[in-house]
Amino acid sequence: MTPMEHADMTKNAAEQSASHPLDLPATEIARGIREGSLSSESVVAESIRRARAVNATLNPFTVIREEQALEAAQAADRSAARGEATAPLHGVPFAAKDMTPTKGDLTTLGSWTQGDRIPDETALVVRRLQDAGGILMGKTTTPEFAYASFTHSPRWGITRNPWNPDRTSGGSSGGSAVAVATGVVPFAEGTDMGGSVRIPAALSGTVGLKASIGRIPMTILPSVFDNISHFGPLARTVGDAVSFMEATCGPSDEDISSLPVGFVSHVARNGSLAGKRFALSVDLGYYQVEPEVERLVRQAADELRRAGATVDEVPMQWTRAVNDEWFDLWCVFMSGFFGETIETYRDKMDPAVVSMIERGLAMNATTYKRVELLRTRMWRDMAVLFENYDALLCPTCAVTAPLVTECDDDYVATGPDGRFIGLDMTCPFNMLPQLPALSLPVGLASNGLPVGLQIVGRRFADESVLSMAAALEARLSVPRLPAP
Repeated sequence: MTPMEHADMTKNAAEQSASHPLDLPATEIARGIREGSLSSESVVAESIRRARAVNATLNPFTVIREEQALEAAQAADRSAARGEATAPLHGVPFAAKDMTPTKGDLTTLGSWTQGDRIPDETALVVRRLQDAGGILMGKTTTPEFAYASFTHSPRWGITRNPWNPDRTSGGSSGGSAVAVATGVVPFAEGTDMGGSVRIPAALSGTVGLKASIGRIPMTILPSVFDNISHFGPLARTVGDAVSFMEATCGPSDEDISSLPVGFVSHVARNGSLAGKRFALSVDLGYYQVEPEVERLVRQAADELRRAGATVDEVPMQWTRAVNDEWFDLWCVFMSGFFGETIETYRDKMDPAVVSMIERGLAMNATTYKRVELLRTRMWRDMAVLFENYDALLCPTCAVTAPLVTECDDDYVATGPDGRFIGLDMTCPFNMLPQLPALSLPVGLASNGLPVGLQIVGRRFADESVLSMAAALEARLSVPRLPAP
């Protein structure tokens, strides 16, 4: 079967498949359970059924919490029957990434270095989703230590793209993206240090948000002073991403860098495109972008114009030095937090991870500090842009999903024309962590694979970015996969 035949099949099946309550928005699922018209047990049971079906071929899960999730669902139904259910996500299943500790569940970071670690505490981001009524139904795959744009780890193997299993789901939150794209859950938790939420969102056809740093407390790293690491949702719709943010945002002393503000729901859920001003850069000044990606991004820009927004194409002067110097930060991150693993586990680790750790260990401290000079120039460019525009638009990824046999090293070349032959266009905005960046699916390329539009907003303006994305989403007709 060709990729186009596969895409046609999945599109037709999606149009013909019967709806299940699990396919409703998260808030509607919860409302039905609270009111007694839906059963959390039946919704969670269907989530588990779908998880087992997709795991056999696409491999997005490391753990499926069948017993625990069904027990929690039964308790949610009893609570609703007694009239005690008030939580906004009451009885709604969700998934969390294998990077994120959850009490009683195998948590490996995609690596043999962790042994069979069973944490005795649950990370704050997951606790907040559970406090909002959500039910954790599984843990999702990640490359080792979440290092790659391809979800392929020495411990769990390859996670495949649901639109074409010969292609990657993206990474590093690839398992979460597949769980969402295949309808297992309305949203899943992901982490993003260089695009690890937005890349799999774009390549697998879901919504993905890198929340502004500090909006969701980052508590799973050894350091609370890291400034490239973010939590964020992968979601079926922008509305489901908003539900995730409503539950998880807000200050906590568990993270000294968390912001002393909550989430303004009415701004995120009520937006208009009329009068908005967008800057468009298809290449950020230096990327080689696939023609089909450019075509769909420009179509989305035209739709914004039809909605009454202004979209101006703007020149960008950035170069691949952005990616190269981000990679230096990433290698120091890896060596600082995981450097001790190579002495004992080198032979069982991904060779690329070992290489990154060794590069980080050899990094000159002055060279590392000077990356801030580039980051400062980038911010000054964006500050000028935001004087006239509400957001910057660009592709999330320069290509559609690569083959699973490829890797990040296949996307670090400079072409004969001087263009950077890169995969993602996300890591520049981890260099500017205060800026929220969202990937919105805008259609399928001619090869049947999804394309994402990246919307980058002003500092900490997550609600504004979500509202603009929701308004555009409502105007687009983007195919979705059928439930398995």
